[in-house]
Amino acid sequence: MQVEKFYYDNRIVKNFAFATILWGAVGMLAGLFIALQLVFPALNITQYGSFGRLRPLHTNAVIFAFVGNGIFMGVYYSLQRLCKARMFSDTLSKIHFWGWQAIIVCAALTLPLGITTGKEYAELEWPIDIAIAVMWVIFGWNMFGTIIKRREKHLYVAIWFYIATFVTVAVLHIVNSFELPVSFFKSYSWYAGVQDALVQWWYGHNAVAFFLTTPYLGLMYYFMPKAANRPVYSYRLSIIHFWALIFLYIWAGPHHLLYTALPNWAQSLGVAFSFMLIFPSWGGMINGLLTLRGAWDRVRDDVILKFMVVAVTAYGMATFEGPMLSLKNINAVAHFTDWIVAHVHIGALGWNGMLTFGIIYWLIPRIFRTNLYSKKLANNHFWLGTLGMLFWAIPMYWAGFTQSSMWKQFTEAGQLKYTFLETVTYMKPFYAMRSLGGALYLLGALIMVYNIIKTVKSGSLLANEEAEAAPLEKEHHAHAGEHWHRWIERRPIQLMILSLVVILIGGIIELVPTFLIKENIPTISSVKPYTPLELQGRDIYLREGCYVCHSQMVRPFRSETERYGEYSKAGEFVYDHPFQWGSKRTGPDLAREGTGNLKKSDGWHFRHLREPSSMSEGSIMPPYPFMIEQNIDTASTAAKINAMRTLGVPYEKGYEKYANEDLMAQARGISINLKIDSIRVSPNKEIIAVIAYLQRLGKDISKQPKP
Repeated sequence: MQVEKFYYDNRIVKNFAFATILWGAVGMLAGLFIALQLVFPALNITQYGSFGRLRPLHTNAVIFAFVGNGIFMGVYYSLQRLCKARMFSDTLSKIHFWGWQAIIVCAALTLPLGITTGKEYAELEWPIDIAIAVMWVIFGWNMFGTIIKRREKHLYVAIWFYIATFVTVAVLHIVNSFELPVSFFKSYSWYAGVQDALVQWWYGHNAVAFFLTTPYLGLMYYFMPKAANRPVYSYRLSIIHFWALIFLYIWAGPHHLLYTALPNWAQSLGVAFSFMLIFPSWGGMINGLLTLRGAWDRVRDDVILKFMVVAVTAYGMATFEGPMLSLKNINAVAHFTDWIVAHVHIGALGWNGMLTFGIIYWLIPRIFRTNLYSKKLANNHFWLGTLGMLFWAIPMYWAGFTQSSMWKQFTEAGQLKYTFLETVTYMKPFYAMRSLGGALYLLGALIMVYNIIKTVKSGSLLANEEAEAAPLEKEHHAHAGEHWHRWIERRPIQLMILSLVVILIGGIIELVPTFLIKENIPTISSVKPYTPLELQGRDIYLREGCYVCHSQMVRPFRSETERYGEYSKAGEFVYDHPFQWGSKRTGPDLAREGTGNLKKSDGWHFRHLREPSSMSEGSIMPPYPFMIEQNIDTASTAAKINAMRTLGVPYEKGYEKYANEDLMAQARGISINLKIDSIRVSPNKEIIAVIAYLQRLGKDISKQPKP
């Protein structure tokens, strides 16, 4: 049989590897800085460097810049070799690389500027969302072009995970990014309230599943056997792992919304499928670790295998804990606390971080035709990374247990034992220890940067690596005892379509009834649209990232109703584009901020926003003095009213023409209230709008007559 010569493209692999290293350091540095801000609030420097604006920058840098480039690095290297073919198009590869880096730079510029949708893990505004979709299509085009022109008939298990990743991330991104543009830098989510919450966490959880997990499982299935020089432990287990994982994962999003206003049937589906996830997840972990059978003596001496073993172990820990956290009795303790933060970082630091480091150490010397500069430095990195992860996570688990306990404790007289602020100040030592762990982890990554630079300098890039293989045989000759799954492993298009069908089942069953059945989104007659001033204040609240520290969802627990007021109802949020239920309480819940025993004067809010510690001693909230100087963007009011009406908010026709008159009338009233409190501020300032929004929260519900 004639053998064809061709060349693997290592230049694109090198580019993505360098980008992974660069953005990893940037993302981890941002994470360390915001961790320190919770210990030393004075580090909230200027409006562009506040915790609320930098925390989305950290999450996007780690998820889409560090892990995203890590995925592409591993896929571009492994796919060529698994398909015995060069990437379909060098041009598409270059467009994909530079386009993805441009998206990252746009995110790094817009998020500190406060240009955000206000949706966790999906904060990037609509032009960037479109760019992400275009780059993802280019990646898929290049990937499937390579698969179709392959010389190897059989699609190895890693490619299954790459295909499922491509189709599912495309669906998640498109569905969650439906938004109505108001301007080039502003949009509103197409969904509202309960619907938006379900779509967002269907996206949010499955971004973890299909961006942080399935592609990395594909990388595990390729690079771990390569590093260990051993075959994958079980082919049959990999089949079960793949299909069960992608089918079950897509249902799990509602477990982020337990005890909320989400319909109980959706919560129950989330719990059931989340718990079942432990079986395929651990199947993958077992398949990975047992691949090292017969090579365990090498793990002690091979730093690359050490990174990979810790990564797969962290994957197993995180995927055991996730199903446990989806159980209602455990979720009641953990949700809104630092326990969840610890859980997420076991996955990010352990699974994604350590596997990425191992792959980089394995891959860079090969494409640069040299040896790793220093195995000792790599070992130092391993121990700093491992210890950093432990110093990071253990204090946060402890903090989470402590927070929940303090929030729920009552005195013998039946009063709440601790104020919320007491729980905040008690957390500072834990946050300091977390910062130490982050510093150790970052130090390890910086050592890797030095090690890789020295390695690269000692070698030269093999940009076009020569290879040869026989052309793909058009006819397949089945051998005796061939597994039935081999049929679809030879058919990439059918595999993609079946993967799409499998992931759509759960999404359709969970999402569609929430939109079509009115009982799932009940209305409350007393709930009215936001006034123009309140709408502007809400947008400023989103701009400052207040949702990353404050929830707006009172759960039906005695401790919460005693602390905050009446538990939250689905009908309260029908005009919220996007929803603001939150996922973490670094500060107290704000759902009833404008009513009941939580209601404070306009003057209190003014002083608290200007300098939080002046009203709440020990507060770690950033100050917002710039709101006193900056004017409300009244030029955007009409467009915002029109957009909200398009989304179904019942503003009367033509209201946009005189909305600013109502805005200024309400603003003048607040300005007068402040003057009575010896505070002089012009009614057209941003702080007036934010006060109006905060004073509105919970008011509509408080008007309801008691039965």
